[in-house]
Amino acid sequence: MFHRAFAAAFAVSLASPGVAQTADDLLDALKIDETVAVMQAEGRDYGRDLADNMLGGTSESWEASVARVYDVEAMEEAVRTAFREALPEDMAAPLLDFFTSDLGQEVVTLEIEAREAMVDEDVEDAARERYRDLEGGDDARLGLVEDFVEANDLVEQNVSGALNASFAFYNGLADGGALEMSESEMLSEIWSQEEDTRNDTTEWVHAYLLMAYGPLSEDELTRYVELSESEAGRALNRALFAGFNAMYNDISYAMGLAAASEMAATDL
Repeated sequence: MFHRAFAAAFAVSLASPGVAQTADDLLDALKIDETVAVMQAEGRDYGRDLADNMLGGTSESWEASVARVYDVEAMEEAVRTAFREALPEDMAAPLLDFFTSDLGQEVVTLEIEAREAMVDEDVEDAARERYRDLEGGDDARLGLVEDFVEANDLVEQNVSGALNASFAFYNGLADGGALEMSESEMLSEIWSQEEDTRNDTTEWVHAYLLMAYGPLSEDELTRYVELSESEAGRALNRALFAGFNAMYNDISYAMGLAAASEMAATDL
């Protein structure tokens, strides 16, 4: 765990096959296919929670709808398309140098393994508890994680993404005939969730990163933070958020439509 804004100056150069391939090489180094697979698992859990909260429980038709929405190939292509558009051409090479190195590959693997582990609620709860124990103290590793969060603007970007995804979901419900709210009413409802979303996001992001980067030495983590603070690192962060924003907004709208269709079928 978004919004998209791309510089027109890059539009022509990024459209060339060579640039697209470079962006795809970087996504391959980042193991985007494995990351999206974890997000698919998260999405299926979310689908079951949504069914319990809105639909009176799951059903075969709902499970089929969730599986169609969280199609791993479509999810990955959505990320790749927006990422190619957002990544400046001259930033790919230094990023590839890092993420194809031994340290870069270790970082990617640790991030994916931690996110996969946190699909388990017990693991997530334990990670959050560890963060709460360290919060406000002078733990050196937490300090580096906080530097990483700040460099990548992770809390603000994720909160923005969550609110935009909620708006897309509401629009899906409305377009599917299950919700009668004006756009201003939707926005008011969504913004009422902002504080809770921010608090939850802050805790989850720190808990996840503390878990993910636990095996790294402080020197290794410092090198990764320094990359994030560089021009290339910031460009990567923007491009990744652009890619995942596109994916989650599409998914959220589709889930709203699917939920509206399920509610209509239940009412028949």
